Amino acid sequence: MEPYVWKRRADGIYLINIGKTWEKLVFAARIIAAIENPNDICVISARPYGHRAVLKFAANTGAQAIAGRFTPGSFTNYITRSFKEPRLVIVTDPRVDHQAIREASYVNIPVIALCDTDAPLKFVDVAIPTNNKTRHSIGLIWWLLAREVLRLRGTIPRTPDGWNVMVDMFFYRDPEEVEKQQQDEAAAKAAVQPSEAEAQPTEWDVGGGQAGSINPALAQEGGALDWAADAPSGPTDWAAEPAPSGWGANAPAAADGWN
Repeated sequence: MEPYVWKRRADGIYLINIGKTWEKLVFAARIIAAIENPNDICVISARPYGHRAVLKFAANTGAQAIAGRFTPGSFTNYITRSFKEPRLVIVTDPRVDHQAIREASYVNIPVIALCDTDAPLKFVDVAIPTNNKTRHSIGLIWWLLAREVLRLRGTIPRTPDGWNVMVDMFFYRDPEEVEKQQQDEAAAKAAVQPSEAEAQPTEWDVGGGQAGSINPALAQEGGALDWAADAPSGPTDWAAEPAPSGWGANAPAAADGWN
């Protein structure tokens, strides 16, 4: 990795040449775009900081993602359930993903790796010099690589606002921080709900003429209504014949003469 180092600081930290990083990143993107079937590309990250990045890269480019532990024999043992035959392998850290790189060398699969200044380059075909230790640098490189691949495929234009996916989507998020954020949102939502409940009326308005309400005039005249009072007098003989009505009723007597 010495050709990719720009200089060394006084505290012993090596600074990587960003220009060479961009050159190798574009070179790797051309290799990825040359593969016709995106599903033949396998992106791997056993490092937790790269889990979300490889999953987002696979979701945007159509590649296969292995986030977490790499099952030994995935490239060499066809009996395993996780057996794959990719045409290209991309790893986040050659040290952590050494098993995948070794198996890829057994079956002649080219390997692209994000390499730091102390990364071993054995069986690595294309090394992208970058810092693969922190969440932001890993997410940024995967985002740049995905954007360049989509540009070469013609999916997005080469404009500053051509791709609406923010780089933050590729950054690793701590599960504890996510859980704490969800709890804070739930607490804020619960604090808003009681204030809305207090604003609602707690008594029913019976002054209107809705069904089931009492006429205010009757309430004012008699106070409490006496339901045991006698009903008003009226015809109580139910056997009496009702007055004829309808078409069968007798017509009134007609007057004699034209007068």
